[in-house]
This record gives sequence, C-alpha cells and structure tokens, in this order.
Amino acid sequence: MAHLIQPLDTDDPLGPLPQEFAAIMRPELPSLIKEIGVEVTRAYPEYARLLDGPNGQAIRVGVEQSLASFVDLVAEPTTPTTLRDDMCRRFGRFEAYEGRTMDTLQGAYRLGARVALRRAKKVGQSYHLSPTLMLSFADALFAYVDELESLSREGFLEVQSQSGEQSEALRRRLLHLILAGRPAPRSAIADLCEQTGWALPDEVTLVAVRAPAALDRLSADRDLLLDLSDPQPHLLVPGPLDDARRSMLEQALPAGHAAIGLTVPTALACDSIRWARRVLELVDSGVIDDAPLIRCEDHLITLWLLSDPALLDQLAQRELAAVAGISNTRRERLIETLRIWLDTRGTAAQMGELLDVHPQTVRYRMRSLETIFGDQLVDPEARFATEAVLRALRLRARSAGTSP
Repeated sequence: MAHLIQPLDTDDPLGPLPQEFAAIMRPELPSLIKEIGVEVTRAYPEYARLLDGPNGQAIRVGVEQSLASFVDLVAEPTTPTTLRDDMCRRFGRFEAYEGRTMDTLQGAYRLGARVALRRAKKVGQSYHLSPTLMLSFADALFAYVDELESLSREGFLEVQSQSGEQSEALRRRLLHLILAGRPAPRSAIADLCEQTGWALPDEVTLVAVRAPAALDRLSADRDLLLDLSDPQPHLLVPGPLDDARRSMLEQALPAGHAAIGLTVPTALACDSIRWARRVLELVDSGVIDDAPLIRCEDHLITLWLLSDPALLDQLAQRELAAVAGISNTRRERLIETLRIWLDTRGTAAQMGELLDVHPQTVRYRMRSLETIFGDQLVDPEARFATEAVLRALRLRARSAGTSP
C-alpha cells in the first residue's frame, strides 16, 4: 500500500486514481449506500415516499449500480457502463414524468457525493493516504457525478421533447378546428383548450406566412397557435394585433414576408386567414407592394375589387360596352381620361397635367365620353359601377404590366 500514500507527479497533482484504490473502496459500499439513502431521504422527503412505493427496489438498484460503477471504473477504466447509463437516463425520465425539474435529482446526486467524500476522508485517515490522493479522489468523484447528471438530463429532456411534440400536435389540431369554422363542434375545441391550457379568446388575428417559414420561438409569444409545416404556413394571434404584438412578430419572423389578416370574432377565423393569403397572392402578382409585414386592413378595397376575377371580366364587359367598338388606341385614351375624371373630378387644366396633354384635348375627350356613355356618367349608381371596374382593371393591369 506504500505507493498509495506517495505524492502523485507534481505536474499532474489531480491525476487518475491508482487502480488499487478500488480495493479500499469496495468493502465500504454496502454501508455507504445505506448512509446515502438516509441522508438523501431526509433532505428530499419525496424520495422517501418513492423508496416505499412500487419503484423503490428499482431505485435502490440504480443507486447501487451508480456507486459500484464508480469503483469498477477505478479498478478498470475500460469497464462498460451501459447498465449504469441506462439507469441514470431512467432516473431523468422518471423526474420528468413526475412533473419535477432536474433540481431535486441534481441535489440528491451532489448530496450523495458529499456523503461519499466524508466517508473517504475517514478511510483515508485509516490508511494514512496522502492529501494529494484524497484531492484526486474528490476531483474524480465530482467529475463522475457530473457525468451521472448529464446522463439523467438526457432522459429528462427526452420525455420533455416527447411531451412538447405532443403538445404542439394538440395545438395544431386546435388551430385547424378553429379555422374549420362553425362545422367544428364547440365541445371538441373546448376539450383541446383544456388539454393544452390555451384560453379561447373572443377575437383572433390570423397571419399568413410565406413558405418556407421560420419562427424564432424565443421571441414569439407563448399563446400563439401555429402550423409552419403546412404548405401555406400560418399562425393565430389571440385578440387584436396591437403595437406590442406587431413588434413581437417582427422579431419572431426574422425572414418577414407575412400578411396580417383582420381581427375577427373567433368563429370567423377562416375569413381572416383567407384574406391574408389573398394579400400574399396579390404581392406575388405585383398588385400589392411587398414588405416584411403587410396588413390586410391597408388593402381592403384592393381585396374587394379583385375578389372574383371572372366576375370582374363580366362587369368590365358590361360597364365598358359603350367603347367596345372603338379602336384600341382611342379606347385606351378615352378610358384613361374617364378614369382620371372619376378619380379627381378635376378641371381640364388639372386633368391635362395628369394626362400630359393640352386642356383642350381633355375637353374634346370629355365631350366624346359624354356622347358615348350618355346617362351612365350621370346616374350615381352606374357611375360608381364604372369607377369600380376601372379601378379594378388598373390594379389587375399592374401584375401584367399592361394598360387597363
């Protein structure tokens, strides 16, 4: 035993423990396990209840395995630790299933290490072991405890990940039911709200996100419902989108390119997302200018005018029938003059500046329009229909880069 009490190499004062040290430690294990059990259950009463329960024997075996593995590794550093590793991961999983954090288990590990170190000091005095060797033992022991904690954390995070995935799936299901509208049973929505802990709001704001979508979850509010895996990614914001919510979205959607639907009663959520998706389509076609976050409420007239392309074609055919037989060049000039007049009700001089023509040309065109359209420009309802058609055609022409 002489070599055990000799100082270790000064260049590596906390080097590996001599393999023979295992022979000193092994006889201490039975009583040390009991002592650790007493100390841990005194400090953590919840573990006392567990040891008396149906899992008590498995827990004792796990503690014994952990201590025995330490001694085995001192005796033979290449000893397999498969059983110990599995047991530690099971401890971590159990903590997660019980709804606890890792703090309690970490505290128990470290308390057990302190008890073992206290026992080692007594043994060291009996064998007259050097202080350097005892420091090496303490260093090795606490490094070993760090390893046990790391393994248990793996099991803990495994359960948390599975739980998180299940929760996300339930929240996506809830979002889908809300967007399904009135056919969705209220009881099914209420059940999912209870399971996920999500409070059903009176109003919601839907956001359409351009694919592929990415969300910074650290910046995102926890009460969002989202489905970014959908071919048309989207998320739901409870309530209206105030300045705080808008700022949150700007940070949580770093890639931007999202359309914010209108705030509507929750039962009408499907309308909000439909309008938001339509805005993205109009951005893609060049009708609406792109921006990181686009509000539907800024483009309601555009959404309305372009809501039914086929119907617009029918309206245009009816409202502009009076100029259908005129040559293309003259028809385009007359329609543009009519549009400017409907938009501005300006004088010939003002309209001439906008059209870049002489005021006299404007007067000539207006007389032609009055002759061609007749009462259509006098009757308020007919005039409104013509103006709406011209505005819609101009919006649609932006995407094609042509004249209306």
